[in-house]
Amino acid sequence: MAEYMKSPLMGQMMSQPLLISSIIQHADRHFGSNEIVSRRVEGDLHRYTYRDCHRRAKQMANALKSLDVTIGDRVATLAWNGYRHLELYYAISGSGAVMHTINPRLHPEQIAYIVNHAEDQYLFFEINFLPLVEAFAAHCKTVRGFVMMCDRERLPAESKVPNLMCYEDLIEKHSPDYVWPVFDENSASSLCYTSGTTGNPKGALYSHRSTILHSYASTMPDALNVSARDTVLPVVPMFHVNAWGLPYSVPLTGAKLVFPGPALDGKSLYELFEAEKVTFSAGVPTVWLGLLNHVGQNELTFSTFRRTVIGGSACPPAMMHAFQDKYGVEVVHAWGMTEMSPLGTACTLQSHHMALPKEERNAILEKQGHVIYGVDMKIVDDAGNELPWDGKTYGNLLVKGPWIISSYFKDEGGDVLEDGWFPTGDVATISPDGYMQVTDRSKDVIKSGGEWIGSIDLENIAMAHPAVQQAACIGVFHPKWDERPLLVVVKRLGAEVTKEELVRFYDGKIAKWWTPDDVAFVDALPIGATGKVLKNKIREQFKGYQLPTA
Repeated sequence: MAEYMKSPLMGQMMSQPLLISSIIQHADRHFGSNEIVSRRVEGDLHRYTYRDCHRRAKQMANALKSLDVTIGDRVATLAWNGYRHLELYYAISGSGAVMHTINPRLHPEQIAYIVNHAEDQYLFFEINFLPLVEAFAAHCKTVRGFVMMCDRERLPAESKVPNLMCYEDLIEKHSPDYVWPVFDENSASSLCYTSGTTGNPKGALYSHRSTILHSYASTMPDALNVSARDTVLPVVPMFHVNAWGLPYSVPLTGAKLVFPGPALDGKSLYELFEAEKVTFSAGVPTVWLGLLNHVGQNELTFSTFRRTVIGGSACPPAMMHAFQDKYGVEVVHAWGMTEMSPLGTACTLQSHHMALPKEERNAILEKQGHVIYGVDMKIVDDAGNELPWDGKTYGNLLVKGPWIISSYFKDEGGDVLEDGWFPTGDVATISPDGYMQVTDRSKDVIKSGGEWIGSIDLENIAMAHPAVQQAACIGVFHPKWDERPLLVVVKRLGAEVTKEELVRFYDGKIAKWWTPDDVAFVDALPIGATGKVLKNKIREQFKGYQLPTA
C-alpha cells in the first residue's frame, strides 16, 4: 500500500463531510415538487414529493431519537420498494444510526441469525410480512421493538410480535423540526448481508463517504446515466444492495421516482411503466424475463421505456437483443457485488467503437463492461501473478476502490484482501481496451481435462434457442476428464426441443470440446433470494448424475 505524503501547501476549500442526509436536503431544496410514486402493499398508488419525503424522514428521525436510537445503532427493515422504506433510508442513516436492510425471501432462521449478528435494536416491516416476523421475532435477542409500516387501522389487535408499534403513529407523534447531525463521513451508514448461498451470510458495512461517492459515480453518463429528465423505476429491491444505490442517486439528480412495491410480475410492471411514463429501470434477468414474456404474448410495445441496466447475474444476449431490436430499449450490462456497494462496471461503447459493424458492437455490449472511475481491477493466476489484458486469458478477478469493503462486519472471515485488492470470486477476461467479461464464478467453473470451461457462455448460447426459457450449466463427474458440462434447461411454454437438437445448436459457436455432453430438462430452476439461479442447488439435484457413454 502506498504511503500518504504530507504536502507543504494545503488547499483552501471548505471542509464539508459527505453525509447521506445531504442528498434528501438537496432533493427537497432543489427538486422539492418532483414526484415519488409508490404502489403500496395495500394495493393502491401513493403519490407525494421529495419535499414531503424529507419532512416525514425528519419526523421519523425524531421518532428514532425518542426510542433511544443513537449513533451507530443498527435498525433493520423488511420492506419492499416504497415511500416509507425511502423515508427510513434517510431517517436512519441521516440521524447517525445504521440502516440494515434484510431480504424477506430468506428463511426465518437465516433472518434471525442476521438480526442477531447485526445486533439490530428495532425492526420495521411491511404488513404482509407479519407472519414471517411472528416466525422469528422470539429469537431476536437484541431487538427492543418492532414497527409495522402501516396506519393505525391496519395494526392487528393481537399479535405474537412483542412491543409492536405503528409506523404512522410514530410519524404523527413527532415534529418535522429536526436538524440533521454532522459527524465523520467515515461513520457507518448501512449494512447489507451477502446472500449466504454457502455458509452464513456476511455483512458489508458501508460508510456515508463510500455511499455518496458511489452515488456520484453511478449517475455518470457511462454508468447508470440518471438525470432529472428521467422517470426511474427500480425493479431491483431496496433490500438487495440498496437497490444498486438508486434510492440515493435518483434523489441526487431530482428524477421522478416510481416504486413497484411487491408486484414484480410482468403485467404489473408493464402497467406501471406505461401509466407513470417510466424511461429507465434496473433489475436482474429473471425479472425481465417475466416482463418480456408478458409484452411478447400480448403484442405490446413500450411508449416511454428507453433504457435499462441489467445486472446481478449475466444478461443472456438473447434478452439483450430482444429489448434492443424488438422494443427499442437500450440495455446497459453492469456488474458488481454486495461487497462493492455494488457497482463496479457498466458496458457502454466508446467513440472508436461506433464505426464497427453491429455484430462487433454487440459483442462488446454483451460483456460486463468498463470500470467506473473509482474502481480498479486486474486478473491474476492462482499464484497471484497479474495476467494480460488480451480478451482471451482468463483469471481470478480482483478489485479495489473507495466503495469496496476492506473487511466484513465484525471481521467475519478474517483478512479478506490480497495485497490491498478484494478477490471477487469471479473468473474473467479483460480486453485490451479494458472491457471485462465474467466467464464464471470460480466455484462454478467446469474443470475438464485440466482445462477450464466457462458455464456462462454455454448458458447464453442455449438461451438463444427459441425453445429455451432458462438454462444453467454445471460440471458433473467424468471418469476420464474429471468434469464435463451438463446443460439443465427449462423449455418455453408450448415449445419442444430434443437433447440432440440442443447439442447440435452449439456447432460452430464454441470449441468442440466445450460442447455439453448431455441435456436435462426440468420444470424450473432454483432461484435464490436475490433472483439468481442457485448452481449449488442444481449440483445437489444432479449429484451422482451418469453422463451417457459414447
